[in-house]
Amino acid sequence: MKRCEYTTSDGVRLVADVAGAPGAPTVILLHGGGQTRHSWSKFMAALAAAGYHAINYDARGHGDSSWSPDGEYSYRARAADLETIARGVAAGNTGGDAAPCALVGASMGGITALQAVSDGYRAGALVLVDIVLRPELAGVRRIRDFMLQNPDGFASLEEAADAVAAYNPERPRSATPDGLARNLRPGPKGRLYWHWDPRILPASTVDVTLHEQFLAQLRLDQRLPTLLIRGMRSDIVSDANVAEFRRLLPSLEVANVAAAGHMIAGDDNDVFNRSAIDFLRRVFPVDRKP
Repeated sequence: MKRCEYTTSDGVRLVADVAGAPGAPTVILLHGGGQTRHSWSKFMAALAAAGYHAINYDARGHGDSSWSPDGEYSYRARAADLETIARGVAAGNTGGDAAPCALVGASMGGITALQAVSDGYRAGALVLVDIVLRPELAGVRRIRDFMLQNPDGFASLEEAADAVAAYNPERPRSATPDGLARNLRPGPKGRLYWHWDPRILPASTVDVTLHEQFLAQLRLDQRLPTLLIRGMRSDIVSDANVAEFRRLLPSLEVANVAAAGHMIAGDDNDVFNRSAIDFLRRVFPVDRKP
């Protein structure tokens, strides 16, 4: 695995981990809001072991990537970032091969991928992780409330772990909270803060308006192989909004993960990895021709 950096048209620096053979079909991983690329670490290793070339990057305003100087965190800006990375993949391939990449997006990352394909990016396949066109508002509000809590940071990793456990009490708590350190940054007076720009969250009413605008403009290619991996304990995805998605995209495939919530890749990693890689092997095989 190696670390790479990409620079967007508006000067944001995107930091990525890259694994697998550079000449193999490429899968780009897009994490959820408030997460970092480290949420995909095990899945990235599984992709590389399966023969894929994987690029796993921190979204603008998250993790090791830089924050937008003017607070630009719209879906369209994120989609443009994704296309910056896809162009980098094409430029790095022998002869500038522009074969499409497969996209795997969780929550915010899934919406980013949908925006990109709606804007005209020709993806090879799409895997959406517990995100649909119209997520349940109650679940969205619960995530927002969690992200807006603790604006003054935490005194310790244990205190941050307590906050995560309160948000997701059904998820087994790690024996040590050290893994959380990658999602936190040091701040004034030794406090720890989440590793993302607070400006990524617009006002609630603005957020709803932006999402309605996104839905009104959405255009999906009916030929795009698409899989939704759904956590059956999630409060973001319901039967009704899966049905709505299928009306727009009748070819949509759905994989249900019984023991997982919204954070599927972490809640039930083996089942998630198997579902996603089995789908990619079928619709985006490692021996595919450019």
